[in-house]
This record gives sequence, structure tokens and C-alpha cells, in this order.
Amino acid sequence: MKTILITGCSSGIGRAAARLFAERGWNVVATMRDPADDTELAALDGVLVTRLDVQDQDSIGHAIQAGIARFGRIDALVNNAGYGQYGLFEALSRESIQRQFDVNVFGVMDVTRAILPHFRKNKAGVILNVGSGAGLFTLPMISLYCASKFALEGFSEALAYELASQNIAVKLIEPHGGVTATRFSERAAEDSARGAELADYDAFSRDTAAAFARMTAARAMSAQDVAEAILAAATDGTDRLRYPVGDDSRGFLKARRGMTDEDYVAFMRAHFRPSA
Repeated sequence: MKTILITGCSSGIGRAAARLFAERGWNVVATMRDPADDTELAALDGVLVTRLDVQDQDSIGHAIQAGIARFGRIDALVNNAGYGQYGLFEALSRESIQRQFDVNVFGVMDVTRAILPHFRKNKAGVILNVGSGAGLFTLPMISLYCASKFALEGFSEALAYELASQNIAVKLIEPHGGVTATRFSERAAEDSARGAELADYDAFSRDTAAAFARMTAARAMSAQDVAEAILAAATDGTDRLRYPVGDDSRGFLKARRGMTDEDYVAFMRAHFRPSA
């Protein structure tokens, strides 16, 4: 019986993945910032709920050791914990910028680095990093989130080359098109950076918000869909790096991969061109 450690299991993709892996017979180390909030996962067979805050180095080590103590070893890691910082870049404080990278990039790096000695000792392991379409194409008003996910893409790809020498696979799960029934959008809205002194952006912000509303209304992918993609990537036995999952109804991913750079930028600008 294999064991997987998943970060960010309090809701959304992390919670769906923890349930799915447990249903498929895996041991699961389901981690979250506040395990007291869990009312479901701890009751499942083969699931250990424990604290892990990616901004707390001690909690990372403790969670990994707790998983090993309970199940003997850990075979796979899902770096799922993350959030999106929305808002105009000019309105963002340096503290907000630092926090976005602390969670979405440095947190992934810290958890990964902490578990690598265990994987090397076992001469095997799978690291599954939950990326985003925002790491493949960019959108206005989420420049910080895009920057963090682009960084995750580059880190994961380079790391995959290194760790292949140790029989450790690195994989990127890339939800795109928006995921329903998660706390992601709610937290992003709560954290959205605004600036009363930035009235020059009002028309653009209004038009962009309307464009985002249309995108949100077209969402067709659930957290369960992403969890299924994570399970498939963890068990397919290949060295495949990227696993896009979602409905590219807007054509952003197709444009990024199929157009020249000039045509791609023109295509994207057309979606966010200020109204007359």
C-alpha cells in the first residue's frame, strides 16, 4: 500500500484528492494549516490529518515525520497549497508580493526539499506540483499569481531533469479554465488589491472584471476532475512532465501553443481591450 502526502487539504482540490486517493487504497497524509477545521478526512480509513503550513519550516518537517511514523514511508507528494493574489500591480504592497511567492513558490520548494532525502533513500518518489493555466498564459489583474505559477513551471521542469537521476519523477498538474466549488476565487476576491488613488485604472478594471465574470460563468471543471488528473499522473508510471486539465473554451492555451508570439499577444489583448 502506497502513501501520499498532500498539502492544502482543508478544501477544494486538496480535499478532493485526499478522498480519492484514500478510496483507491492509498494511505494519505492530509495536511492543512489548521487540522481542527477538518470534520471529514480524519474519519476515513488510512488517512492521517496533520498540520503543515508551507510558511512554517518546523511544521513541514513534523508533517513528513508524522507520515513516515504512521505509514512507514511516503511514496508521493502533492504540492497543492496555494492561493491567487488578485488586483492591480500598482496597488500591491511589497508584503503582498512576498506572501504570494512565499506560499506558491518558496513553500513548494521548502516542502520538496524536506522530503527529498526520504525519496532518495527509497530510490523512488513522485512529486506532483499543482500549477495553473496562469503559468502557461497570463491575464491582467493577476500579475502576481501568474508570476508565481510561471516560476513554478520553470522550477518543476528544471528539477525534473535533476531528479530523474535519482528515480524521482516531477509532474505538473495544470488546471485551466477555472475550477468550481473551491475557496480559491473567494479568497482571491477577499485579498484583491485596490487603491482609491488609482482612478486612472477604473475603466480598465471594470471591463476586466466583466471579462472575468464571463469566464467564471463558463466554468465546467470541478475539484474532483483535477483530483482524478493527479491520481492518473501519480500512477501512470511514465516520465511525462505536464498534465493540462480543463476546458480550453476561451482558446488561451491553444493560442499560446499554436500562434506566433505576435499573434498570441494580439489575441489576448483583444479580450481585455478597454471599451470606447
